[in-house]
Amino acid sequence: MPVYHYKGYKNDGGSATGIIDAESQKVARVKLRKVGVFPTDMVEQGIASNADIPSASSSAIGRSPALSTSDVAMMTRQLATLLVAGLPLVEAIGVMVDQTEKKPVKSLMADIREGIRGGKSYSAVLEGYPREFSQIYVHMVRAGEASGALDQILFRLAEFLEKQLALKHKVTNAILYPALMLIVGVSVLFFLMTFVVPKITAVFTSLKQALPWPTVVLMSISHFLADYWIVILGGVALIVWSVRRAMNTEAGKLKSDRWLLKIPLIGEVARMVAISRLTSTLATMLASGVQLLDAMDVAKRVMNNRVLEQAVEGARQNIREGETIAEPLKRSGEFPALVTHMIAVGERSGEMEEMLRRIGQIYDGEVDRVITRFTSLLEPIMILVMGVLVFFIVVAILLPIFEMGQMVR
Repeated sequence: MPVYHYKGYKNDGGSATGIIDAESQKVARVKLRKVGVFPTDMVEQGIASNADIPSASSSAIGRSPALSTSDVAMMTRQLATLLVAGLPLVEAIGVMVDQTEKKPVKSLMADIREGIRGGKSYSAVLEGYPREFSQIYVHMVRAGEASGALDQILFRLAEFLEKQLALKHKVTNAILYPALMLIVGVSVLFFLMTFVVPKITAVFTSLKQALPWPTVVLMSISHFLADYWIVILGGVALIVWSVRRAMNTEAGKLKSDRWLLKIPLIGEVARMVAISRLTSTLATMLASGVQLLDAMDVAKRVMNNRVLEQAVEGARQNIREGETIAEPLKRSGEFPALVTHMIAVGERSGEMEEMLRRIGQIYDGEVDRVITRFTSLLEPIMILVMGVLVFFIVVAILLPIFEMGQMVR
């Protein structure tokens, strides 16, 4: 069915633009008038509007930009709500196409509907959009289709995506403020040392008198930064480039992830975030009917740490050979005793999904606690360091002035 890009106005006089599918332009205009939109221009998307509206039917890889996690979560929750209301899948997606105002979302949903109408299952269509829908998403949708509980699975998926997004924002916001303080502080110090200090210390140099050691140290650092700042920036850029190139290799990623886990406090947060993601994902997938080995294969990838991924993969291989889940995870030495103990209890009691969900909740709380402690300690430490550096600069400048004042007397 053709998809049309339209422009027009609403009943209240406001402008309206969007995408609609219909058998012909005439039918499209009738459908728009029913919802209070009066089109003034309408062009078939495949002919003239590809420049404005990306077409997902051509290739998901060519789609730009990819939808955000919040967009996917919103789409998932809306679709689940419509399915619970009793609408068939194709009709529910059609309602979303008509109501959604975001062009990328509208285009994606329109193409998904056409794929389903073409005879594919919903999960098979989603596989064509790997940037928007992860393997976790596709596996859970496939399980929902097989069990006939797609609406409930979509609700779980929406909650899962929203939880992961909240965790990501929590960690990002905790890092953002200290990073901003560091950038501003370093920039101010660099400006003082390369532009302000040289002009002041030039007066001391012209006097040709012995200077206090703080002033000598300050002048040496200032001259070095002023004379070699290009070399310093080039060296920093070279180091960053070298590190990024090394991290593009599998061995480099493994080393960097192992090093990250050993950093005090930061490694603790990284490990807890990874465990929270793993257990929450496993709990959601198992509750949705995904087999354990398949769930572990997919869930390990949300940890974003090669060391922990290898530990989970090793446990997965041992489980395939008949072992329990908890024992190989414990032998890896990468998971705290609390995690392996609770998993073992879940295996014995038959409540694995609930136990994994509780582990995720526990570590979410731990992440909150550690991040709060981290930020509360880091901010005063950064302020203290900046204060000490500024105090040193002020003292180094004032000491020669005091000495000159004594000589005049």
